Amino acid sequence: MRIAVGQFGQETNTFLTVPTTVATFEDVFIRRGNAMLSEYGAARMEVPAMLDVVREHGATPVPLLGAFAGAAGALTRECFEALGGELLQRLAEAGPLDGVLLALHGAMVIEDEPDAEGELLERARAIVPAHIPIGVSLDLHGHITPRMLQPNTFLLGFREYPHIDLYETGERTARLLFDTIAGRRRPVMALAKRPMLVSPINARTTEPPLSLVVANARRMEAEGRILEAALFPVQPWMDVPDLGFAALVCADGSAEVAQKAADELADQAWALRADFAPDLTPLDDAIRIGLANPGLTVVGDGGDAPSSGAAADNTAVLRALLAARADTSGRETLLTLCDPEAAAEAARAGIGATVTLKVGHKMSHDGEPLEITGKVQALTDGHYVMRDAGAEGMTMEMGLTAVLAIGDIRLAIRSLRGLEWDTAMYTSVGLQPAAAALVFAKSPSHFRVSYAPIAARILAADTPGTTTGNILRLKFHRVTRPLYPFDEFPAEG
Repeated sequence: MRIAVGQFGQETNTFLTVPTTVATFEDVFIRRGNAMLSEYGAARMEVPAMLDVVREHGATPVPLLGAFAGAAGALTRECFEALGGELLQRLAEAGPLDGVLLALHGAMVIEDEPDAEGELLERARAIVPAHIPIGVSLDLHGHITPRMLQPNTFLLGFREYPHIDLYETGERTARLLFDTIAGRRRPVMALAKRPMLVSPINARTTEPPLSLVVANARRMEAEGRILEAALFPVQPWMDVPDLGFAALVCADGSAEVAQKAADELADQAWALRADFAPDLTPLDDAIRIGLANPGLTVVGDGGDAPSSGAAADNTAVLRALLAARADTSGRETLLTLCDPEAAAEAARAGIGATVTLKVGHKMSHDGEPLEITGKVQALTDGHYVMRDAGAEGMTMEMGLTAVLAIGDIRLAIRSLRGLEWDTAMYTSVGLQPAAAALVFAKSPSHFRVSYAPIAARILAADTPGTTTGNILRLKFHRVTRPLYPFDEFPAEG
């Protein structure tokens, strides 16, 4: 058997006005053809899992293209055609196939098309003969549309948030593809959506209210009613039509069974909608708690999270820390900021030099740069390997990174945006989170997995920015209304 394998992933934040180009993908990774077979290394991600299952079945992998850009602004049409078009061209030239595996995200937006995955899958289905199954893995924060439900195509999603099952999702997707090829399963998809947005701050699969819906989904699978149920609370920083909570169910041969299960799960989430209100701590209070209490306080700066599409250059946290005199507290505070110009200036001065820099808001325009003075403590190339649960083994690139000591504040000035999930982000530049009073992570929730073993307390701060966890701050223009919690809905009962 010959199985094509490809990846094209990006999570779009339409509130970030900087477009995603091919260079944005190059900052993370683009792997072409046979490079996909080795260049993922030990990363526990979807594609390595798919390749493992293909080899386990004695089949031949046909690598297409592996491209990932994290979260950023909408793709230019040129970027989509360059990379998505290349993946589709390689698929068309792949020769006879028995199946296709694609690792997508589900929330990609093109400047002229809000449903990028829908377009990609529609074009892929037109290339691949109708009798050849296509299996797709998706991120739990995907924006799922009817257009994505193409014939003889099944879609499975991450089961966990924080995302600790990337590999397992790729593995399940590949196993179902082989069961489908062998005729043991006949995947049929059904979608149910409800007009609600929830903040990722309070949409973790391990805690209520979402854990209650997850438990029901797992129960349906255990009872044999369905093959797979995927829940998509969707990332809320997309101003696109039909945005909302989705339940996507894969049943064995019965569209009626799949639709009934999807509706049940979506209705359950809708009934719990008020319970999804995020538990946010005012930023000044979070800083006060961290400086006044023993042990490590880890604070999520969800408003400026690059994993959600922010520029990671907002100065709100640094300003608040200086106002709270964290620089003279006698205990270290760690945080990051993305500013390649400032990093380069610190590097030119060299380790040990005292520099005055204007940092922040070079990419975002919702604030002014902040002038700071500090001592250059370390300089690195920003390369590290993630080691905590989730995408462990994935290589990360912060680019040239300068650690600036501003009294007791340690500011890691990075040149490239990227996931702030992993403690190795700090340890790779010589900082020790476990010994600090305060550590900030530009992440809404995933950082909890990495820091829980060493933190005395974990808080989510109500911080400003293009990825604010307080979704009522967002100004939508294209979403379909009414939409909870922005609009009133009649009482049920």
